[in-house]
Amino acid sequence: MSEALADEVKPFGIKVLIVEPGNFRTNLQNGFAVSKPIPAYQDTVGATVRNAAASDGTQAGDPAKAAAAIITALDAEETPLRLPLGNDAVDLLLAHSDRFRADVATWEKVSRGTDFD
Repeated sequence: MSEALADEVKPFGIKVLIVEPGNFRTNLQNGFAVSKPIPAYQDTVGATVRNAAASDGTQAGDPAKAAAAIITALDAEETPLRLPLGNDAVDLLLAHSDRFRADVATWEKVSRGTDFD
């Protein structure tokens, strides 16, 4: 939705920025309420919850630097649509992009074959 919104409001001088932060050292996880664990999700969501709890207070991301990066991006003549913040966020987005491009390349012939003859 943010991508569509960005295209719709750009002619009016309105910028849309999707901020995609990695792990930042904030108070977000202090006293973080977690729902009752579901055994079927222990390898996915459970792992995320355990990792978040284990890293609390040691995250690499500096919130002040993140705020400055957001302001820099918004002040730029060409604001990016997406702004990953932190090494972990950049790595995740690049890996996602690689998977996306691989899927498109693998299925390109099938995808292009869906037009009327």
